[in-house]
Amino acid sequence: MIVMLNRTVTALVLSTAVLTSACATQDPVARGNGEIFDPYENTNRSIHQFNKGLDKYAFRPASKGYVTIVPPDMVVAFGNFAENLSKPGDAVNFLLQGNIKGAGQALARFAVNTVFGIGGLGDPATDFKMAEARTDFGETLHKWGAGEGAYVELPGFGPSTTRDAVGIFVDFFTNPLDLLDHNPAEDINIPAKVVDQLGNRGTYSDTIDSILYESADSYAQSRQIYLQNRRFELGQEDATAEIDPFELDTGGF
Repeated sequence: MIVMLNRTVTALVLSTAVLTSACATQDPVARGNGEIFDPYENTNRSIHQFNKGLDKYAFRPASKGYVTIVPPDMVVAFGNFAENLSKPGDAVNFLLQGNIKGAGQALARFAVNTVFGIGGLGDPATDFKMAEARTDFGETLHKWGAGEGAYVELPGFGPSTTRDAVGIFVDFFTNPLDLLDHNPAEDINIPAKVVDQLGNRGTYSDTIDSILYESADSYAQSRQIYLQNRRFELGQEDATAEIDPFELDTGGF
């Protein structure tokens, strides 16, 4: 537990340093109106082109092959497994947000799916109508009052913001499973996430292709979709706003 606290504190200090050292600031009125703040657009567009190339020549064909070869039920099962591994980390973030109920729900889902779902391949927690419990450190920062910051596109990860980019980094340190001396998931956590993203990319291939390869400006389109969905997740966007049917997250294309 002490080791975990040390790692978490270190991550928090680094995240605070990143957030407070950001040079670009948005006009308060524009921020209040929910306008897009993209001071690094030229760099972001370059990274977006890199990500599109990575997707076109590597991730897209790999994902199509994956969903073609692997039966749909197994694709879902592998996605469930990756999701289940994230639950202890979600519980930590809920605690940091002061949400005891959310932490309990995350741990309950983890326990039920691990025990009755064959290590997390199944999702009996949903069958039992247990509440969803999903969060991340980007949401934790939001709960603490950190602003969205500038829009950024991350190599290999895709759309994000400076706040959520810090969240991605810190989330590498917040999962208690990583601290176990004999952790059976130690060598499969990252591969499980990659396989999960392959499944998502293959399953929603038509929607993602339309965004990346058929829109007039794929950068502006993916930026708008990401920010709109993320703000909706955090309760900043009106529920009646137009939301794209596929949530373009920061897990890569």
